[in-house]
Amino acid sequence: MKVKNMTSPKGNTVANQFFIRNESVHVFQSYDSIIAVRDWRVRDNFGEPTITLDKNRWNYSVTTGKYRNQFLNEGTAETRKKIEAGIYKLDDLNAEGYLYLSASVPNEQKAGN
Repeated sequence: MKVKNMTSPKGNTVANQFFIRNESVHVFQSYDSIIAVRDWRVRDNFGEPTITLDKNRWNYSVTTGKYRNQFLNEGTAETRKKIEAGIYKLDDLNAEGYLYLSASVPNEQKAGN
């Protein structure tokens, strides 16, 4: 697993905004909160990795939104549309025991839920 700070549009390291990855999962973390997960272990109908956003914190602040947009490579309006269309899932990524960087796929994802 690798952790690095996100960078600003000017290329400067940004405190408290993190990009975490292993070979199959990428995570955006803002301060101590997981905001978004891109998971290549479970793919959508087009072969793209699934995106899950934290249902409580995905749009928490301007700064979180700025770096979430960078992580997803899109703006907030497009993210909202994808949530409404069911393309992006919402879940409590910060619930106790919720671990996305483990080697296995959660059972509910295997079942396609």
